[in-house]
Amino acid sequence: MLNALRSDGKSQTTSRKAAEIFPFLEAYIARKEQQASEIEQVVERYERKRMKEERAYQAMSSIRRMFSGKKPDHHLAVEYIHYVKKPMEQVKKLREEIEQARAILNGSKPNDVISVPAEIEQHLS
Repeated sequence: MLNALRSDGKSQTTSRKAAEIFPFLEAYIARKEQQASEIEQVVERYERKRMKEERAYQAMSSIRRMFSGKKPDHHLAVEYIHYVKKPMEQVKKLREEIEQARAILNGSKPNDVISVPAEIEQHLS
């Protein structure tokens, strides 16, 4: 398997000619940037929704607040983890993959033989 880990814990790499993978890397980078921006948009929509709910709750009279109730803080914390923290970790991972691909793209000439990390290699096939 291409994704198999070596005994030292690092992922396998394969060697390919740089000219073969340049067009793929450009498309790969664009796709990953698109994924990252979509995730960021989802997070922004959630945060806007939460702020809108909070403003609406604060604008209520004290009697209405008593009857309407508010989500407990631990529910809000779980929502934050699910809708903000985990997706932003995904974005960070995507940005690292983009940087790795850009380093390969910018650091090599078309005739060079370069080693392609397994994460990128699996998308090549």
